Amino acid sequence: MAAVRSSREPRSDAARNHEALVRAATAAVHREGPRVPMATIAADAGVGIGTLYRHFPSREDLLDYLTHTSFEQVLANAQAAERGGTTATEALRRFIEAAIGQRNELVLPLHGGPPLRSPRTRAVREQIHRILRQVIDRGRADGTIKQDVTPREIVVFGAMLAQPRGPDPGWDTTCRHLLATYLAGLGTPTPRLPPRRRSCRRTARAWASVSRARACPAVASPGLRMDTQAWAA
Repeated sequence: MAAVRSSREPRSDAARNHEALVRAATAAVHREGPRVPMATIAADAGVGIGTLYRHFPSREDLLDYLTHTSFEQVLANAQAAERGGTTATEALRRFIEAAIGQRNELVLPLHGGPPLRSPRTRAVREQIHRILRQVIDRGRADGTIKQDVTPREIVVFGAMLAQPRGPDPGWDTTCRHLLATYLAGLGTPTPRLPPRRRSCRRTARAWASVSRARACPAVASPGLRMDTQAWAA
């Protein structure tokens, strides 16, 4: 549900209060979770509880608003990244870096926000996944993505790097380094390993010998006891 503006508030005051409530609610949800008291949000915003309920008639309305606007922002990030990235991995870098920069502005399920309830918000999420699928397909064509990866996996990885936290330039640098490493990995094909069936059988026999030696060390040969010590080291 969209936010409600009361006619009893002048337009400029209503807009100012709305922005203050959204900022306070976002920070409160990050700090205390979606069950944070509404009175706490109103106090943090510097308004009365009545003003809060004039803008958002219920907790569900407030949380739905925060979640929907956050998904709309992520959709805008995906659209801009797809347009601006010269390659698929560059587009993914732009997409996730945008989330890192907005880490304290987004209320999303993977950021500790409430689960999706609104069909219109689910529709926005599907749009995001479609764009990421197009980017992945583009990467397969331009050779920058050689690993099997899904839109959801991209979203989950981005959410891990974009968890809400206080200002910390060092951590942001670390996140961007992890992102660069991840994207480089997407461009590396998975090596085809030769069959190791015989090797696996030898390993299984060795472990069986070790188990017998441990169970009955007195009957183990010196060589087997030495091998047992090597396996246990």
